[in-house]
Amino acid sequence: MQVYQTIEIIREKSIATIWLNRPEIRNAFNAEMVSELTAAFDLLGSDNDTRVIVIRGRGKTFCAGADLNWMKAAAGYSYDDNYREALELSKCFHKIYTCPKPVITLVHGASTGGGNGLVAAADIAVSTDDAVFSLSEVKIGLVPAVISPYIIRRVGEFPARELMLTAGRINGREAEGRGLVNRSCRAEELERVLEELVDHLMAGGPDALGITKQLIYDVSGNLSVDKAIEYTAAIIARIRTSEEGQEGMTAFLEKRKPVWITRKQNN
Repeated sequence: MQVYQTIEIIREKSIATIWLNRPEIRNAFNAEMVSELTAAFDLLGSDNDTRVIVIRGRGKTFCAGADLNWMKAAAGYSYDDNYREALELSKCFHKIYTCPKPVITLVHGASTGGGNGLVAAADIAVSTDDAVFSLSEVKIGLVPAVISPYIIRRVGEFPARELMLTAGRINGREAEGRGLVNRSCRAEELERVLEELVDHLMAGGPDALGITKQLIYDVSGNLSVDKAIEYTAAIIARIRTSEEGQEGMTAFLEKRKPVWITRKQNN
């Protein structure tokens, strides 16, 4: 089994939880954590036994953004060295965003700077009401560059302008109102909300969930409406004639649960 230094993977049945595991520095990420997160999503994204991936943070804070020592070292790098490191971080967020498995991020404490990339790139983000969010880069003369595609897709252009330009702090309830997270709840409700989301996701066909994620990715930004006509028709034709689609439709007509739910209940 892979041994990680900055993250921890806990598997429970078909759920894989990736814990950011640097609580002593509020789970700030460095080059090693970026590499390990990318490797973890490579592993879990192709693992047939993994149905849902959850990202969480150990300790009192979800993620404080970039490690200060990492930033200090980067200040002395050449342009090419900075570009290479930034590219690895950008690829990490894209790996999360395009993962074929549903990804849930749970936020508590705070999510600062680049930590919000882990929030925005996930399919579903949930936070506690008192969690604090800040896109703080401009306050130290930097730019929220590699997380910007995901922040803008999540909240829209003009809400993103306010968040990025003012670097203001908002709580979990405000983050929900602005679309940065899907849901905000009291801290004591976080596990229940997670369980409900997982139950909903586990009720979906494993292949159907992955295909739906790809469908959303393609239709939302990469296909014109004209091209989407044939593309979407081909997808539904393919899934209807697939083994999973046939099982799902048969189970519906026979008023029984499909096999992927009965397998889950038997595990």
